[in-house]
Amino acid sequence: MTRRVKKKIEPVGKKIKRARIAKKVSYEQLANETGFSVEYLKQIEAGKEIPPVGALLQVSRALELDSGYLLREPESNLKKRVKAFTKRTENYAYTTLTPGAENKHLKAFKVTVDPLKDHKGVGYQHEGEEFVYVLSGHMEIIVGDHVNRLKSGDSLHFNSGIRHMMRNIGKEKSEMLVVIYGP
Repeated sequence: MTRRVKKKIEPVGKKIKRARIAKKVSYEQLANETGFSVEYLKQIEAGKEIPPVGALLQVSRALELDSGYLLREPESNLKKRVKAFTKRTENYAYTTLTPGAENKHLKAFKVTVDPLKDHKGVGYQHEGEEFVYVLSGHMEIIVGDHVNRLKSGDSLHFNSGIRHMMRNIGKEKSEMLVVIYGP
């Protein structure tokens, strides 16, 4: 009789903590490299915050890790991850559309934001470019000090090295296709 052993998925916070300690990087150093507060980084490592893709890209760059190490997840766990993520933040979920692209510069995601909600926590900022296409709903994407209002069918391409935030300004759930290019 063959017994299947379930491979336990290590939470992203634990991966970050293990890498940070192995590389002898202090919280203060990581905060200076990412722009995140020490408290926010501690919450990520403790599993109290699930960081958005942009934050994971910044952390992986600061720790000199392949971003796929933090983003990778077996396909069978993606639905569980989205459900857990939504449950934790109550307003934001993402699903990778490019599984297996861990070592690639281009990554695509389907992002869902609940009505009249924005991303909790910090703004995003990561090296590269970002393209957003609104599939449904009404979104506000703030790039630096500039406010962009998008509706279904609208798109935006911008320098993701500039701090940016997004929020659903409509009364219905918004869905977007987000493509991130990182050098």
